[in-house]
Amino acid sequence: MSRRIVLAPDSFKGTATAAQAVDALARGWRSVAPDDVLVAMPMADGGEGTLDAFAAAVPGAERVPVAVQGPDDRTVDACWLRLPDGTAVVELALASGITLLDPLRPLEAHTLGFGQAIAAALDGGATGLLLAIGGSSSTDGGTGALAALGAKFADAAGEPIPLGGGGLARVRLVDLSGLRALPAGGARILSDVTSPLLGPTGAAAVFGPQKGASPADVALLEANLGALVDAVPGVASIAARAGSGAAGGTGFGLLLWGASMAAGAGAVADAIDVDAALRGADLVVTGEGRFDGQSAAGKVPSEVAARAAAAGVPVALVAGAITADASGFAASASLTDLAGSGAAAMSDPLRWLEAAGAALARDAG
Repeated sequence: MSRRIVLAPDSFKGTATAAQAVDALARGWRSVAPDDVLVAMPMADGGEGTLDAFAAAVPGAERVPVAVQGPDDRTVDACWLRLPDGTAVVELALASGITLLDPLRPLEAHTLGFGQAIAAALDGGATGLLLAIGGSSSTDGGTGALAALGAKFADAAGEPIPLGGGGLARVRLVDLSGLRALPAGGARILSDVTSPLLGPTGAAAVFGPQKGASPADVALLEANLGALVDAVPGVASIAARAGSGAAGGTGFGLLLWGASMAAGAGAVADAIDVDAALRGADLVVTGEGRFDGQSAAGKVPSEVAARAAAAGVPVALVAGAITADASGFAASASLTDLAGSGAAAMSDPLRWLEAAGAALARDAG
């Protein structure tokens, strides 16, 4: 008797997109259980690969190309995704992401291109926005994105400030009156980051070093983000909100625009209707690049597992490495264990994802 198996992993950061992971798992599963019905449901949490996950999971989704000004001012060929209901998915990583930079530019990198992609989606008739903000290259408080949407940031003399977190040292005047209106369906920020804008758990302190910032740079960026908050009266409470520090403070900028914060994995699961896919399933396979102590805090595996539990569906886990307790899963497979080492797993992740699919199919048999 055939079974219904839902494949709902996140991307394996830097090695395989969620859609690629689903395809590889499916190949392995079919090699053992060819009669099973496999339901592709690639997941994301608002980070890199979110647009791809929507494109793979939503029938009729359409990629719309757009050329934008990348985080180091070079032109980037990006895209946004039009969903059948008129909602647009815009992914920061495709327009202003850290993978677009070599070398990293912690003080100069900016989010202007992300804002240009959002503007293109609005020009294209988007009735709502899903804004995935993981994978950022900059710490500019979202000012680049807001500038592309009509905001003005100036120094004491009224002159425009330079783009990037370094340029915020000169910000004294902020005019948000020219910002484009939100679409009728609003804008939701997809992120799994809960950091505030400022402080020891904020955008500069936690994420600045990942973007190439030295200790001196981090101190400067922290001060500059503080200057941005000081230049906009009455926004201290927004800067203190969970998630305002996401993507180098892009969460803060989008909240200023009027967007709302949504837990990334949960919002993605709602948008692609994971709950409907789980109904009648015999097993769901979820996973991510590394299953560790942080995985329970809003990551894809925990989100999928919670929804599966509510539906009474057992869950299997696949991860590049498993360093936390996975005993709550019906079965698990580590690519590192299958390949013999982490380096071997990362050198050919699709091969080992396929092996994991076969191993889980045997365990589920």
